[in-house]
Amino acid sequence: DIPSFSCSNCLFKDTPCIVLTERIIPTLSFIRLAAHTSGSCPQTCVPWATSCLYSTDTRSSSSSSTSHRRWALTTTGALLGLGSIILYRSREQKLAQENRESASEFHTAPPPSSDLKASLLPSHHVYTLKEVQRHRTVEDGIWVTLGKEVFDITQFVDKHPGGDQILLAAGGSLEPFWAMYGFHNQNHVIEILSAYKIGELSLEQAAEPADLSDPYAQDPPRHPALKINSEKPFNAEPPAEMLTEAYITPSAFFFKRNHLPVPHIDPVSYRLEVGGQVGSPSLVLSLEDLKTRFSRHEVTATIQCAGNRRSEMNAVKPVKGLNWDIAAISNAKWAGARLRDVLVAAGYKEGVVGALHVQFEGLDRDLAGTSYGASIPYHVAMSSDHEVLLAYEMNGEELPLDHGFPLRVVVPGVVGARNVKWLGCILVSTEESQSHWQQNDYKGFSPSVDWDTVDFSTSPAIQELPVQSAITSPQPGTLVAEEDGTITVKGYAWSGGGREVVRVDVSLDGGSTWHVAKLTGEEQATGRAWAWKLWTLTAPLPAGRTELEIVCKAVDSSYNVQPDTVAPIWNLRGVLSNAWHRVHVTVTRDLSKN
Repeated sequence: DIPSFSCSNCLFKDTPCIVLTERIIPTLSFIRLAAHTSGSCPQTCVPWATSCLYSTDTRSSSSSSTSHRRWALTTTGALLGLGSIILYRSREQKLAQENRESASEFHTAPPPSSDLKASLLPSHHVYTLKEVQRHRTVEDGIWVTLGKEVFDITQFVDKHPGGDQILLAAGGSLEPFWAMYGFHNQNHVIEILSAYKIGELSLEQAAEPADLSDPYAQDPPRHPALKINSEKPFNAEPPAEMLTEAYITPSAFFFKRNHLPVPHIDPVSYRLEVGGQVGSPSLVLSLEDLKTRFSRHEVTATIQCAGNRRSEMNAVKPVKGLNWDIAAISNAKWAGARLRDVLVAAGYKEGVVGALHVQFEGLDRDLAGTSYGASIPYHVAMSSDHEVLLAYEMNGEELPLDHGFPLRVVVPGVVGARNVKWLGCILVSTEESQSHWQQNDYKGFSPSVDWDTVDFSTSPAIQELPVQSAITSPQPGTLVAEEDGTITVKGYAWSGGGREVVRVDVSLDGGSTWHVAKLTGEEQATGRAWAWKLWTLTAPLPAGRTELEIVCKAVDSSYNVQPDTVAPIWNLRGVLSNAWHRVHVTVTRDLSKN
């Protein structure tokens, strides 16, 4: 695969010379090691080196021994190898210097190290994460990180094969994107990126005095690509088009739904308290106990906020709540101990008389000391089919801070509000959790109920969610180029309670005609379809239309189907929004084909 050609200047005209483009290629034959001019590549040539080596000795005596000539050629190859390495190193240093100079308007380079080893390598500045996050525009520079390294890719944005998608990473890490687009993890891509390196990421962030008056001052950093709906408490969703790029949502892009400040919990001293039956002591478990005393169970499950797609209800009539778009839903692999196993260890059994609910209390608290709380029915908690987890892993790693580290509840098929994070206490009770979020929130009402007439006690708390689907690509209001007279539409679909999505219908003309989309996703057991389906449709464009109203609707295994409009399901909290999803786009046609 290495390009080669014969050089008319070489001593050995019949021997192909290896072109050194990206790195020094070692060969078994030193004689073949030569470099040619190729752009900014290192250059030298065998005749020049050999003529210097032989000097007058080769001209004054024609009886030089064969062994001397072999020794000379071998030495020539070695010198060429050394020279090429030095030239290549110089090229790397030059590129690094150019990148440092191009970023000079954003930072001041540090003085060179006095250490001899460091002086032979490009010196790099050390940046904090906050410094990187300030560079998110072309004017300020587009900076990204990968591992511990910082890159200024401002000059590369226009060259990116994926277009301006790369701007989603501006001011943040490339890693969640590369996890989604695995083809980036190749040597030649890493080499291209390395030319734009300007520094290292500080492992110890610059210490800043905490604002003791701000309970959110110690919240963790988040990826800048997230669309923020609320800063304090932090609530954000990923760009919608990212949802269908991977079946498993990277943790950094999993939607964030916090009700209170994120607590910082020491995993060593952490203890989970499980209330025992009347007259019995509580079961107290450490994180290590949960990992060693109980079997590890893994579940792929989608979690959706009750307010997902609330913005569409807001468009009909204002509601109270965060203005979520379509991305307050994500899919992950969760692992931990089964809640059922832990309850059995605490002395509980299926069918216990009077045990109607399992309450969860989080360690996130408000200034008055009130914790977030919720509950689920006892039979759901104790059923092996429901696979309720006390999760300590997400996507193969320990839980991130925003997602409940060190322990959270995952209740597959149930609204996100019952999946309590930073779990501190479990209590089996005859009544539901009395927390605000169980009693006076996350309930649905008739469109006729307003804030003057609402009585939260008259409506049950949301548990299982209705069937749902949405279009992630194309985005509303975009210009879509036709591809051979067709258009491709993508989206997600999911239903609560373990009901599998069996079909997604897509219309390109507002619902007059329909196409069946192709579904993809993991195979799931009947009644335990906890994870979403991703869907794709490539269909002919409607004749003569330049404006399209794309519509999707999902059907689950119980033949529940989404309602066609928002108005009949509108409610004052904007929850349970699952009407047909509609996207308006304009088609640009290639007139040259006509």
